[in-house]
Amino acid sequence: MPHPKKVIVQDRMQPGYTYVLSAPLGKNFHPEFKPDLTPKEMLELGIFDGVYVDNMYHKEFPNNWFTHARLSSGMPDVTCNYFKVHASQPLKIWQQKGWIYKDDPRGWFQWYCRYYMGRRLLEEDMRQIKRWKSIRRHIGQLVAHCRPGDTLCRPKQRQALLHWAYDTRKL
Repeated sequence: MPHPKKVIVQDRMQPGYTYVLSAPLGKNFHPEFKPDLTPKEMLELGIFDGVYVDNMYHKEFPNNWFTHARLSSGMPDVTCNYFKVHASQPLKIWQQKGWIYKDDPRGWFQWYCRYYMGRRLLEEDMRQIKRWKSIRRHIGQLVAHCRPGDTLCRPKQRQALLHWAYDTRKL
């Protein structure tokens, strides 16, 4: 059995943070966690105004995640988002609401990237999976208020769901 891989993070928010990859890439997810999209697919579609992922991520995650990622040149750019609308709150708001934990100071997407890579932190994983499941309620609103296939209906809600690995293009 191969030894777990240790990752050392060197970015401005977590210099020297380390974690261990104990599951295979993209495998062995909790049975209640079934995201529609991989982190790579989310980045290619366009999330977080193109600025969520800075250059430090390129060192932590696979290079091919960024080959076709829709990233801005440093400033938020809503045209980088798949639905071309702003649909996220500033990190400061996330911190005030208690949504940010020390292991993932950039929030849910950072947790998902690391989870996808194979990091497992049981208590934190369960907390984040519970948050992911609670966002699903917005899909019901899209189904109730939008015609099937009408991706122009409720674009802000669709963009927000995309930030949580839900693919509303199929609705």
